[in-house]
Amino acid sequence: MTAKRTPGASSSRKVLQLLLVFSERRPEATVAELAALLGTPIATTYRYVALLKELQLLEEGRAGRYHPTSQVMPLARAAQVANDLARLARPVMEDVARELRETVLLFQHFGDSAVCAERVECDQTVRFTFQPGHSVPLGSGASGRMLLASLPEPERSRRLAEVVQRSGGSLREELKRVEVNRYAVEVDEGAWSCSVPVRVPGQRATVLTVAGPAMRIGDAAKRAAIAVLHSHAQRIQEAFTHFVL
Repeated sequence: MTAKRTPGASSSRKVLQLLLVFSERRPEATVAELAALLGTPIATTYRYVALLKELQLLEEGRAGRYHPTSQVMPLARAAQVANDLARLARPVMEDVARELRETVLLFQHFGDSAVCAERVECDQTVRFTFQPGHSVPLGSGASGRMLLASLPEPERSRRLAEVVQRSGGSLREELKRVEVNRYAVEVDEGAWSCSVPVRVPGQRATVLTVAGPAMRIGDAAKRAAIAVLHSHAQRIQEAFTHFVL
């Protein structure tokens, strides 16, 4: 889902892009860093920062580094509540978490990131946890790769070219396998995760993911998890279809 550019809104776009620079991976930044990321002059970036400070969306911390304020939190909560797909997916995700006894996540594509829109934790003492809003780079991990493979052309080709510059050409072949198999897996720092696509026409690319300690998930459990995810992704697709009819 690619948004059209609104004419006559260049300055407004830059201000919003500045605010969207901040994430878990980049919770704070100097004006110089923001200017470099946006490609805007230092003086212009100072004006953007001053406006966001006036609206109490940014504040200055240590050593001239700026960060978002708690003023943005209601906005994030509103986005979560208004996400019909995530709301409809949650009961299904709860079933998956009970069946697999691992944490279940719903990731959606936004720009160059895969963003967690919803999560249901399992009942295990040792478990992986993510907060809604947690993001990973597009093409990274099971969720990021499955999302990248799920994008329509030509956006996938454009995003893939950007990601390959960062991670190397081997990703192209990996994405071909992911697209054919309709799942992506990742083992990283003792965690095993698997993602499958949730294909809902007219909605941004979405994937259903399960994650847990690799030592707890044997080969048979991995095969079962893939089948369970595909089955319940279909349930989410059907629930959303019935909702919009």
